Amino acid sequence: MATETNRLHFPRIRIGVPLLGLIWLAVTTLPFIFVVVTSLKTQEETFSEPVWALPTHVYFGNYWAVLNGPYLTYFSNSVFVVGVSVLLIVLLSAMAAYVFARLRFRLNKLLFGLMIAGMIVPLHSTLVPIYLLTRNLGLYDTQFALIGPYVALSLPISIFILTEFMRQIPHELEEAAQLDGCGPFKIFWRIFFPLSTPGLATVAIYNGIALWNEFIFAYMLTSTPPHRTLPLAVWDFQGHYSSNIPAMLAVVTMTSLPLIAAYAFGQERLIKGMMAGSLKG
Repeated sequence: MATETNRLHFPRIRIGVPLLGLIWLAVTTLPFIFVVVTSLKTQEETFSEPVWALPTHVYFGNYWAVLNGPYLTYFSNSVFVVGVSVLLIVLLSAMAAYVFARLRFRLNKLLFGLMIAGMIVPLHSTLVPIYLLTRNLGLYDTQFALIGPYVALSLPISIFILTEFMRQIPHELEEAAQLDGCGPFKIFWRIFFPLSTPGLATVAIYNGIALWNEFIFAYMLTSTPPHRTLPLAVWDFQGHYSSNIPAMLAVVTMTSLPLIAAYAFGQERLIKGMMAGSLKG
């Protein structure tokens, strides 16, 4: 009886899982399709036609208007700020994770707990101190004003991920390197850093996506277009009494494409890194 019951439920599972996948695909894809379709309309057509209506004529003027504005400046600023921040996050979190995962000293657990406690600090409680510190250091309204907060606020979760990952690397590799005369520094760079590539990729992609879309610090610590990042580009097409909605959605589309491309090429490493961190060797 149990076998017959399993045979009855198995086809339902095989049908239900793809169906749920299609529903989730629709939920996640339709908003992006709406953004792309609306960005190809004129502003008059946006208000005169139904929301989901296809454009009567494909209009690329919104994209030309975006490219003729300071969009490319915002884009280069985002690439620089996010690139430098992610590089520092990966290096610093990897070195700290190696210390917490492999080196034994008296304050190891205490310092690791304090570091992880940074994950529960509310973001908005840091706005005023970071703003005042940035002003006092003379970094306000520069690209470097964003790098410090981005790195500091991203380190706790990154260290947590990489520490759990490095704890699962076999001790035999470390012992063999010690017998060959390698110190902690060489062991880290020659063994742990290369073997942690899936975890490092996970940290890089996770933080890269989060920082690419970050708004509040970019808005608070920069004030002029030459130093602002992409999340603030939408404001160029928003006035006091009206907004150019198609142009704003063109900005959103062009801002999202790099993230979609990065995830398309890096999703396998991201998934492998997350799964590797959840398995014990």
